[in-house]
Amino acid sequence: MSASDGVAGREIERVWTLSARPTIPAGAEIWEIEQGYLAPVAASEDALAKAGFPEGRLRRIVEPSGRERFFHTVKSGSGVVRVETEREITRDEFVSAWPRTEGRRIAKTRHRLRDAASGVALVWEIDFFHDLPLAMAEVELPDEHAACPFPTWLAPVIDREVSLDARYRNAALAMYGLP
Repeated sequence: MSASDGVAGREIERVWTLSARPTIPAGAEIWEIEQGYLAPVAASEDALAKAGFPEGRLRRIVEPSGRERFFHTVKSGSGVVRVETEREITRDEFVSAWPRTEGRRIAKTRHRLRDAASGVALVWEIDFFHDLPLAMAEVELPDEHAACPFPTWLAPVIDREVSLDARYRNAALAMYGLP
C-alpha cells in the first residue's frame, strides 16, 4: 500500500485481559509499537488533516528485522465489529503529526503468533504495555460469530473478556490509563 492509499474494512476483534504473562511459544513475531491519538484540528493546520485524516491513531511499528513502518488509522463504531480505515504513511508525515498526540500515547511489545491447534487458523496478538501493569490478548476473526478457542499456552492466563468495554480500547488507555 502506498502512503496515499487508505484501505477501509471491517475489523472483527475480541480482546481479553491477562492475569499473568503467558509463556509464548517459539516462533512468535515480536513488534515494538508506539502509538498516539491525534487531537482533532482544522484541515488547514496539519498535513494529515489536509489529506482527509484529521483524527485517529498514529502508529510506529518496529518489526523483528528492525524495519520501521508508520500508519495512520481511523476506527469507528463500537463493540466487536468496527470500521477501520488505515493507510501507511511516510516517516516525515509521522514525525510532523506526532506532536499532536502528546499526552495520548502508549507503547507496547506485541507478540504475534498463528495458532491452528484447534483447526481454526487464528493470529493471536499478546500485548505487554510498557507504562501500564497490563497484558492483553486479542484476535481478529472472520465474522462476529466465529469461534476463537484459546491456545493451550494462553488459556491458563485469560482473565476476562473486555471486547465490549471501551475503557480497555488502546485510545482510552492512552488518554486515561487503567480503568
